[in-house]
Amino acid sequence: MAQMTYADAIRRALIEEMERDERVILLGEDIGLYGGAFRVTQGLVRRFGPERVINTPISENSFVGVAVGAALVGMRPVVEIMFMDFIALAMDQLVNHAAKLHYIYGGQARVPLVVRAPAGAGRGYGASHSQSLEAWFVHTPGLKVVAPSTPRDAHGLLKAAIRDDNPAIFMENKLLYGAKGEVPNPDEVLPLGRAAVVREGGDVTLVAYSRMTALALDAAARLDEQGIQCEVLDLRTLAPLDEEAILASVGKTTRAVIVEEDTRRGGVGAEVAAVIAEGAFGKLDSPLRRVACADSPIPCSPTLEQAILPSVEKIVEAVESLI
Repeated sequence: MAQMTYADAIRRALIEEMERDERVILLGEDIGLYGGAFRVTQGLVRRFGPERVINTPISENSFVGVAVGAALVGMRPVVEIMFMDFIALAMDQLVNHAAKLHYIYGGQARVPLVVRAPAGAGRGYGASHSQSLEAWFVHTPGLKVVAPSTPRDAHGLLKAAIRDDNPAIFMENKLLYGAKGEVPNPDEVLPLGRAAVVREGGDVTLVAYSRMTALALDAAARLDEQGIQCEVLDLRTLAPLDEEAILASVGKTTRAVIVEEDTRRGGVGAEVAAVIAEGAFGKLDSPLRRVACADSPIPCSPTLEQAILPSVEKIVEAVESLI
């Protein structure tokens, strides 16, 4: 099985899809010779040329709009936003156009667009370069939202997103880029909208996604030493959300802790909690718990940054409060 980093797995998926389909093009700031802010597209312009790996001006609203137009006329653009925070500049194109054109034109228009967005804190980048804004897009009908936690999932889910005829926001946590894992099958395309049980247990369900899945697994290992068996459910896709998998796991364990890096108020965790409350309330043996970022801008100070972010310790404490 091939071992590669999360960043390499994304690059591999881009190469494979660009070789498979000449309609796949890349757009973004410094994605050419520089290789992108996190070097994910390194070497691709030499391989495919500047007509398919397109450096853009610093104007997210403009080049996301170009990508929406390209998708409408048959291309399959993949846009890189340098930091997820900057996606706010393209909200009109994504929320009012890409997400709605298929509906507005009665299915005659399709927008096969992927927007890659490096998200998350932990590097001391501060309030405007560290956010996880996935809840904005989960709230928007017509957009798919993907948040892989491993190289294998990043590879297989990106291929699926590129082949999908609907616009997708593809979240890449910055601290995962160097994480290594197996990508056993270069042809594997993972289905969107399917969660995965990555650890089985019977006492409590830890629902997580993106980098928080690794923290949930670490917390589960620590709790195992106390005799507490945690099941870890990796959502992988936030829209569509695999409600069936959530309810099945919580119905089995009767307890749930939801872990997300986004801010707590109005986050994905709140939606998951509502799904559980509506679909499995009678099976719960304890209240739901959420572990999330504090409702605060992300500080630059490493000490303050770590204080407001989810951690293994906070997950363990939340589980202990239920058992």
